[in-house]
Amino acid sequence: MTWTLPNILTVLRLFAAPGVAIMFLYFARPWADWYALALFIGAAVTDFFDGWIARAWKQESKFGAMLDPIADKAMVIIAIAVLTALSGMNPWILLPATVILFREVFVSGLREFLGDTAGTLKVTKLAKWKTTAQMVAIAVLFAQGVFEHYVVMWSYGMDEQMFRDVLNGDVEDELGLRMVYDGYYYSWFLGVILLWIAALLTLITGIDYFRKALPHLKESA
Repeated sequence: MTWTLPNILTVLRLFAAPGVAIMFLYFARPWADWYALALFIGAAVTDFFDGWIARAWKQESKFGAMLDPIADKAMVIIAIAVLTALSGMNPWILLPATVILFREVFVSGLREFLGDTAGTLKVTKLAKWKTTAQMVAIAVLFAQGVFEHYVVMWSYGMDEQMFRDVLNGDVEDELGLRMVYDGYYYSWFLGVILLWIAALLTLITGIDYFRKALPHLKESA
């Protein structure tokens, strides 16, 4: 293996995947949320640049082609597992997360069974959009965790009526609680919507992959 820049970025992204979960073991919230968000966004950005650099600099390699989808799946699976736990197994997170995790495991197992034949099943543009939707949804939901912590912290000691009065503008909002609450509210709904879109794209691409693999499975029988 040659340590080209694209390969280095891919390896760093692979190591960043478990780092997202580790942040919540060694840091208190909201710092864990901030670090996990920064680490995930940084890793997601390398997903674009390693492929772009490899093509532009003609540094594409078998190692990179093998490791790139593994790094992507590790990032998505670990981050979704963390978000599902942080949400308290909220069904709006759990259901699309289950679809995404099932598809990734199923397709990975199918690829392993097909062996060298799997290389003939090219990644489609829809699959790339699927990955993008997953990563954007995950980043937004990590941001929602940051907003949630500050909403709780800045409203500490308020009763429900006072909290509503601050949000409605009846009481002076000295800390900017309204802005933080809006960030929490809209990032939650946007993140959930994006996650369901990602789950739908994940399901469609999984079915498409299985359909394309069927002829190869019949030949192997």
